[in-house]
Amino acid sequence: MIVEVEGKSGLSSMFGEPAFSYDEVTLAEGDDDRGLAEVRARTLTPDEALVEYLEQSGMSRISKRLVSSGALDMVATAVPGIRDILVLGKVKQLERGHAADLLVLDAPAAGHAISFLQSASGLVDAVRLGPINNQARDVLELLSDPSRCQVMLVTLPEETPVNELVDTAYQLEDRVGVSLGPVVVNGCYPPLPGLDADPEAAAAEAGVALRPFEPAALAEAAQFRRERTELQREQVQRLSDALPLPQIHLPYLFEAELGPPELDRLAATFLDGVEALADPLEVEG
Repeated sequence: MIVEVEGKSGLSSMFGEPAFSYDEVTLAEGDDDRGLAEVRARTLTPDEALVEYLEQSGMSRISKRLVSSGALDMVATAVPGIRDILVLGKVKQLERGHAADLLVLDAPAAGHAISFLQSASGLVDAVRLGPINNQARDVLELLSDPSRCQVMLVTLPEETPVNELVDTAYQLEDRVGVSLGPVVVNGCYPPLPGLDADPEAAAAEAGVALRPFEPAALAEAAQFRRERTELQREQVQRLSDALPLPQIHLPYLFEAELGPPELDRLAATFLDGVEALADPLEVEG
């Protein structure tokens, strides 16, 4: 099950589906004969999580009225982190209820991710007793158990994204105590043979006639690709030196839009990367 909390991934459009809602949708049917699992998705919002919690607590008559009146906004102002703990509490409920074999939470980006995952420890300190404290402690128990929860950070092979990822990784370990899984490096240029070839000689060998301006344009394009590939290689190496975690590399897809065929390519590459790890759930350091 894929769980979105901000609704910005664009994943629904990749499956030809409208934006995810609080209700589950099935993105791909399972096929036991082919070893394919069913894939479902949903989104989680603090308001809807609160309504569901109140309804399950026997307060369905007032639940929607509390949300529509802005009561949650007032509580969120008085108790920082309450919105995040409502979402994480629901994730914990899904995990405990075995809603799926694997829950994939599309968490917020770097800056918000720290405060999002740190909300539980903050509320444990701020609210000493009652259901909020109990919920926060349950979430902390989930986040700190590597057999139940791991964070997979995603970056691009560029200087600023790599810097942000390294900083986020150490903050997550130091301030949240969550275990880190392999790092996903997205948008890596795949190898392209022939970049060092002379355009005119290659064209003649292939029996292709080039217009006067094309050899220089092809040489310039090849040089750009070599430089970008070398830059990516340097940043990947810098990431390895700064953060001792295994990496999974996904290729840059030269497509205007990503749909099911492109998703299949990325998924296959990701699976190859996971299988190449000695133990994808074991993190050193």
